Amino acid sequence: MSLFKARDWWSASLGEKEEFDQGCLCVADVDNSGTAHDKIIVGSFSGYLRIFSPHPLKPGDGMQAEDLLLEVQLRDPVLQVEVGKFVSGTEILHLAVLHPRKLCVYSVSGTLGNVEHGNQYQMKLMYEHNLQRTACSMTHGPFGGVKGRDLICIQSMDGMLMFFEQESYAFGRYLPGFLLPGPLSYSPKTDSFVTVSSSRQVESYKYQVLAVATDADSRKENEQQKMGAGKKVVADWILNIGEQALDISIVSFNQTSFSIFVLGERNFFCLKESGQIRFMKKLDYSPSCFHPYSSVNDGTINTLVGNHNNMLLVYQDVTLKWAAQLSQTPVAVKVANFQDLKGVIVTLSESGQLQCSYLGTDPSLFQVPKVESRDINYEDLDVEMKELQRIIKEATKTQDILPKMEKDDDLTLVATVLPDLDSVSQAVDGEVESEVIPSVSVKLCVRSRLTLQKAVLLISTPPPLALTQDQFIFDSLEPGVSKTASASVFLKGNYPPADLEGSAVVSYSKPTELNPEGVPRIVQCKFRLPLKLVCFPVQPSKVANHKLTIDTNKPPVNLINLFPEFIDQVEEDQVSVVGFQLLAGQKVTLLASKTSQRYRIQSEQFEDLWLITREFILRFQDYFLKQGIKDFTCSFSGPVPLQEYFELIDQHFELRLNGEKYEALLSERAVQFRAIQRLLLTRFKDKTPTPLQNLDTLLDGTYRQQRSYTGLQTHLFFGWRNASADEVTQSTMIFLTHF
Repeated sequence: MSLFKARDWWSASLGEKEEFDQGCLCVADVDNSGTAHDKIIVGSFSGYLRIFSPHPLKPGDGMQAEDLLLEVQLRDPVLQVEVGKFVSGTEILHLAVLHPRKLCVYSVSGTLGNVEHGNQYQMKLMYEHNLQRTACSMTHGPFGGVKGRDLICIQSMDGMLMFFEQESYAFGRYLPGFLLPGPLSYSPKTDSFVTVSSSRQVESYKYQVLAVATDADSRKENEQQKMGAGKKVVADWILNIGEQALDISIVSFNQTSFSIFVLGERNFFCLKESGQIRFMKKLDYSPSCFHPYSSVNDGTINTLVGNHNNMLLVYQDVTLKWAAQLSQTPVAVKVANFQDLKGVIVTLSESGQLQCSYLGTDPSLFQVPKVESRDINYEDLDVEMKELQRIIKEATKTQDILPKMEKDDDLTLVATVLPDLDSVSQAVDGEVESEVIPSVSVKLCVRSRLTLQKAVLLISTPPPLALTQDQFIFDSLEPGVSKTASASVFLKGNYPPADLEGSAVVSYSKPTELNPEGVPRIVQCKFRLPLKLVCFPVQPSKVANHKLTIDTNKPPVNLINLFPEFIDQVEEDQVSVVGFQLLAGQKVTLLASKTSQRYRIQSEQFEDLWLITREFILRFQDYFLKQGIKDFTCSFSGPVPLQEYFELIDQHFELRLNGEKYEALLSERAVQFRAIQRLLLTRFKDKTPTPLQNLDTLLDGTYRQQRSYTGLQTHLFFGWRNASADEVTQSTMIFLTHF
């Protein structure tokens, strides 16, 4: 037992398989009892709302039946609960419950019981607001300096702040540059809202600025503001904290100055009202929740911070004053005053463990009894020590849980690529715009030394290469018996592959004495596909937009020795140029210098250079290894061709922009087309014939424009999906990595 452990005063387990989060816990005198004793309000994602008033008979007791004042099952999940002056005409406290699509305000009241069962509590719905957008969180306060009442601000998942003046909806505003919702809190001193955006910045927005800004009827408000239509939503101040925030709390105590606390993922910050950092604390753990409260020392603020190590830490400004162990990881923490104890720490876990605790120590009063002294027999100790060492040695030996690794594998896998292409191509459903798409067969041989069951053979090739069959299942493998499988590889996509190396994996289970079901094992091998699978020889071209020069440290090599399948036997001894035509690309030419150790690869399309360059280097290395030369190197001394890569990105981005533009135009023409149809239908149904006023001509023109925009949008879609966009980026990135 830890000495510094949070002392359990009262605890309760809420429901079964219910989930809770930060906004599901609230502490306040919700029933307006007038005794200043707090009640605990808890909502869950399962729609349950519970109100507790702890009265343990002695510290450490669990929940009694009379501690649960009220339990109600609502129809919708509860995202957040808050207590405030939410009903007009009165200043008593009411309960606000936020659902994903609804805001409900209830009054909680108790009736004095006439029997031994105690008082009766009930909830009455005062009003509700149906939300047009999915809610995320809410905050409340006297917005605009109102007296005697609280207004509510709800933040939606798409970045809209919806303001409610109690029973009526006021207005809504979108936060600029919104991506994901962050924590939101209201500052009554500065009459502003503080949040942390997805840009990892703390932003403050004045209520008056939000109130007079352009009305947020749609997400196009930002575009309207750029065009000068209405006033913009401008932040009062912005502070970059460099990390996402978990929670924001704004406090102002009598003996301390106004402070804004922000709990980050690795730090928590204390800010002034102007956004300047008063102090910050770097955390060496992952926090889960926090709660600032008043300190007994003037000028300082205490902060409770819970973390994922089930610890609750107490800081006085940046100084750690206490650390206590909790039984669960808290997702929400509050400080409450009850009838029997003041300053109780209330924590709620994700699984619904509600705990009221206080800080203290648990000293151990146990004393070890004295043992009787006796003479030591060293001979017996030596015998006992040897026996223990023998037991330890036996226990530390390798157990037969995992199979013992032997010199020879239990299963061997060999892949063989046939030297010639298939006489009849096995390509199906290809997207390549070529008359003939070749294919090559790959044979795999599996041989086992043991009897194995359910062995699975998987074959994979780099896209856009495809297989006629990529999975084979062998129900049983007998010792010494070989099983073979065959599949054909062909080019399916309309862009060149980044590599020609495939792989095959056999997964099986080997039983052991302690694990009869078998321990999973795998055996894998790789195979290389022929270059003629993706290209064929053509006449070399002297004109090219993109060129690449490779330097080597060895004398020039005859290209007929490197690419014999692409060069016909000629009378000349030296062949210095060869041409390749990619099935899904442009022509690539390889030139060898007769006087120097340089080679040039050129093509009309930048990304087509990679595959030939890769194959050229691999064949060069194999050629010199066969001759026993191991110090062969090749280098590229020119500048890194980033400009071509950036041009591809710009082209891809332009295609997407044009796609969005034509999508918007198509939507406008669709609206216009339906409007013209309604007008024509009205004219045709009219008993008194009236002129069409060229509506038929306008309908025909709108229909033609719709077809045109649809065709352009389809063309652009396939444009950013072809080889000049996403897939090209893969080959180009590999090219840049090597050079």
